[in-house]
Amino acid sequence: MRLIGLAVTVSALAMAAACSAQDGAPSAAGAPVESRPANAPDQQPAFAGQTRAAGVQTTLALSHAVIASGLEHPWGLALMPDGRWLVTERPGRLRIISADGAVSAPVAGLPPVAARGQGGLLDVVTGPTFGTDRMIYWSYAEARPDSGVDGGNATSVARGRLSEDGGRVEGVQVIFRALPAYDGDKHFGSSLAFAPDGTLFITLGERSDTPMRPQAQGLGSHMGKTIRINADGTVPADNPFVGQVGALPEIWSLGHRNMQGVAIQPGTGDVWTVEHGTRGGDELNRERAGANYGWPEVAYGVEYRGAPINGGITAREGIEQPVYYWDPSIATGGMTFYDGAMFPGWRGNLLVTALKDKHIARLVIENGRVVGEERLLTTLGERVRDVAVGPDGAVWVVTDETDGKLVRLAAVR
Repeated sequence: MRLIGLAVTVSALAMAAACSAQDGAPSAAGAPVESRPANAPDQQPAFAGQTRAAGVQTTLALSHAVIASGLEHPWGLALMPDGRWLVTERPGRLRIISADGAVSAPVAGLPPVAARGQGGLLDVVTGPTFGTDRMIYWSYAEARPDSGVDGGNATSVARGRLSEDGGRVEGVQVIFRALPAYDGDKHFGSSLAFAPDGTLFITLGERSDTPMRPQAQGLGSHMGKTIRINADGTVPADNPFVGQVGALPEIWSLGHRNMQGVAIQPGTGDVWTVEHGTRGGDELNRERAGANYGWPEVAYGVEYRGAPINGGITAREGIEQPVYYWDPSIATGGMTFYDGAMFPGWRGNLLVTALKDKHIARLVIENGRVVGEERLLTTLGERVRDVAVGPDGAVWVVTDETDGKLVRLAAVR
């Protein structure tokens, strides 16, 4: 791993525009940024603007710098109060990277991960009281040898205290284990976010394979669900299915495919998720407690092999519509709301990473709808996995590559 000192690319936006619009506000909306043929051309959105929102463009010139490289499939990114970053690597390593690119040795003390296919060490967040207790939380694919399933595994969440020197985590506790275990290597989810009330949201995939898909609709399974627990792993009394016979009380919402991003909206506390869909089925959802988001019975897009999903049904009574969907898919990863100082005009926007399409989608949100989209970091040419905002308002990402990178995107002043 190494620091890349001057790997900077300036966007094609004119420097004159940078001088005339210092707040990073978008220009007037124009044609959608998505112009490729749809994967599911016969499907129609449920309302105007649900897909292919009007294009917007930041008037500031932008540049990106590769701060560190040599990371092996980094997955999660979390800022610590001292300005350093916690970064997970999918094979099972957690590292601390400084703002100038110094990369630590792997943090000791994490439990083993099932690093298989899409599984491994996944997301990481600092706890809401990190400043006093140094607690961090992470999700990972865990082998379940006692599950009765040969090769069984599933997503788990653990927490522990990061030592003062950052060299290890202490007092590790597994606070959540998704059920049931399954012998598979796909769709583990999983993203983490703390709400203002201190509860922890966890997103989970339905494990991809056809026999597992129906579990996204079953309340006796964690598969394909958003989960809400307290920081110690206990269940909040106001979860929507608490006390319902046959329902797992940790469940917040159901009917999801493979959510890899979750963010809490500043000001409202609303829970937003992005769902890695099939071809033409990536979704952005604003979640409601107890709501059903349809998968696999109702979905946009088509199977990877091109066949319709459940006859191509995109709407049904009692099923929530996505706020937005991408067709063709961009392969969504992590997400965050922007609330920094560098780009005041972006405040309240969503930043969503794209793996297949290798960019950040900036979504302008008004009254719960997407009214504009811009694609950022398009010249990097790498799968963008997770995104966060630094202390000065610059945008930081990690790229999901064998030579993964930590990258800073900033305005040219």
